[in-house]
Amino acid sequence: MDRAILITALFGGTLVLAFMMLLSTTNVLVMRKMLNAPIKGTEDMLILGLVILVAIAVPLGGRTGAHIEIEVLESRMSVGFAKWSMVFLRLMGSVLMFIMSYQLVHAGQKATKFGETTQQLLISYEPFYYLLAGCIGVYAVVLVTDVFQLLTRGAIRLINLGDSE
Repeated sequence: MDRAILITALFGGTLVLAFMMLLSTTNVLVMRKMLNAPIKGTEDMLILGLVILVAIAVPLGGRTGAHIEIEVLESRMSVGFAKWSMVFLRLMGSVLMFIMSYQLVHAGQKATKFGETTQQLLISYEPFYYLLAGCIGVYAVVLVTDVFQLLTRGAIRLINLGDSE
């Protein structure tokens, strides 16, 4: 699962960022500044690109430890209590992420009916709701695997993206 998350995030994120950079540069420098004719709907495409980047980044952040954890009380807890509180919080987080994923699917099913589209190009948000739901669902599975790692190994093995000094 780690390899699939990493490959999806790196290749998908690279493609989306390259698309956004090319579109933004072309629109602002060439079309707007030089030709005084900006591309209609560029802002819509950039916003949807950001949605895709955020969706892809959620499970990767969970596997690399990039999500924020406030460990103020952990130093004052016993080792056993700290472990079980992490297990409980990860289980609670996974349940909440599964609920969020379900709600995003539900919102996606209603998006076209309620006219949820981008402002200029009128692109429906429906597939983007599904993408977010899928990525949030993958993050919920990541949290469940974290619980199994805590119970079997006593620690969570994260993806190492390089030297961390």
